[in-house]
Amino acid sequence: MSETPLRTDLPAAAAPAAAPTTPPDPSPSRRRRGGRRRLALAAARTAIVVALLTAWQVGVATKVVDPFFWGEPTGVWDQLVTWITEGTPQGSLAEQIFVTLEEAVLGFVIGVVLGIVFGIALGRVQLLAELFAPFLKVANSIPRIILGAIFTVAFGFGIQSKVILAVVLVFFGVFFNAFQGTREVDRNLLANARLLGASPWRVTREVVLPSAFTWILASLHISFGFALIGAIVGELLGADKGLGLLIRSSQNNFSMNGVLAGMVLVAIIALVAEALITVLENRLLSWRPPQFHGGAAVE
Repeated sequence: MSETPLRTDLPAAAAPAAAPTTPPDPSPSRRRRGGRRRLALAAARTAIVVALLTAWQVGVATKVVDPFFWGEPTGVWDQLVTWITEGTPQGSLAEQIFVTLEEAVLGFVIGVVLGIVFGIALGRVQLLAELFAPFLKVANSIPRIILGAIFTVAFGFGIQSKVILAVVLVFFGVFFNAFQGTREVDRNLLANARLLGASPWRVTREVVLPSAFTWILASLHISFGFALIGAIVGELLGADKGLGLLIRSSQNNFSMNGVLAGMVLVAIIALVAEALITVLENRLLSWRPPQFHGGAAVE
């Protein structure tokens, strides 16, 4: 059965407000100020990292920091160079990175889709929210390390256990944001859409989902980090490939430089993913006017 067409014979006052127009581009001087501000922030962040690494290396050289327990920057760098040029005991470094990325990306995508679907469904249907709320609270309260151990025993050392753990970690963050975003939809918009003859599915698709979209996008910034944590924890518990196994092998060999080198690789992956998600968010929300804080535009 086709959807009921929207009624057009109603007074103009009942129609929803027109969508905001796209704001004009910022002035050249404002863009220049924004560019200089970003360069200054990048320089300040780089200076902080350099200062911390220098203090760490000086601490090792002066015997204040024990490199056996805390490693040292030059040792971490040498370990990374060795892995890149000679490979790891488990194979090439690229293979370890690819395995972990595959697990994290699969867990991220599945967890995001499930979180959005269940979040909007429970946010829209009060009966479903009341029915499943206790189960979701119990599931969310279980420590993830326990779930990781259960999944490793149940699904083995393959990719399945890591992906499932990543899905669980991603799901709850996206679910609660989608659920809250659905509950925060303007009631006037919902009433106007129903008054104009929109079906429940059309209201969800054309009113609820766009309104909750910013909530959902906000959850993506932390969700990939959770997916990466799920993959790494799963590999630490049991795996034959991946960065988690590389870190665990370094730990078993009392190589703190190897542990820290693995952590550096994980951090780089997380930062690259965060940058890509930010680019995606800016493209999808390009209609949104720039926000200003302290006289400067916040992107």
